[in-house]
Amino acid sequence: MSTIKSNLRETDKKTVSELRKSGWIPSVVYGYKTESTPIAVKERDLLDTLRETGRNGVIKLTVDGNDVNVVLNDYQADVLTGFLTHADFLAINMTEELEVDVAINLVGDAPGEKAGGTIQQPVWEVTIRVKPSDIPDHIDIDVSELEIGETILVGDIRDKVKFEIVTEDEVGLVTISAPRTEEELEALDEATENTGAEPEVIGEDKEEK
Repeated sequence: MSTIKSNLRETDKKTVSELRKSGWIPSVVYGYKTESTPIAVKERDLLDTLRETGRNGVIKLTVDGNDVNVVLNDYQADVLTGFLTHADFLAINMTEELEVDVAINLVGDAPGEKAGGTIQQPVWEVTIRVKPSDIPDHIDIDVSELEIGETILVGDIRDKVKFEIVTEDEVGLVTISAPRTEEELEALDEATENTGAEPEVIGEDKEEK
């Protein structure tokens, strides 16, 4: 288990701003047997720990001389620089289950995609209930048998994992959509010509006016 040292901090805006400029992240820790406490941690320490333990890993956080078992409950980052600006640490009881969001990781090559279909992932995380020591970094979903028009739902993987999935069975995790027909493509081109607008390309930044 990785250890991060923290310092108690003041909550005024000037102190918060100075902390960020000097490489510290204004944070708060709360939860199991822990009163809500404003702290600061070094950004480098937190990033190194997350690389080592993963987003849901248990961290030993030193708070005012005491070690507290925590998970990173939430964080904020500057949209322009990407630097972390705040972190929330949740103190936990290692013997009790908790709910956490875990990433979905697709593995394998889908036959439906090779046949011209498009693989789509409606959600990127599911919520599970598990003891802190058993939190997985991600959940692998095998798509090696997925054909065009087929979908893998939460209910399809519930019995394949060793923990409880809180997300409802009907939630789709991955699907293979059929390729567009020539008629659909022609209709899309015609609609674009009539409106005079260019189709939006997902992933491209829009130019600011």
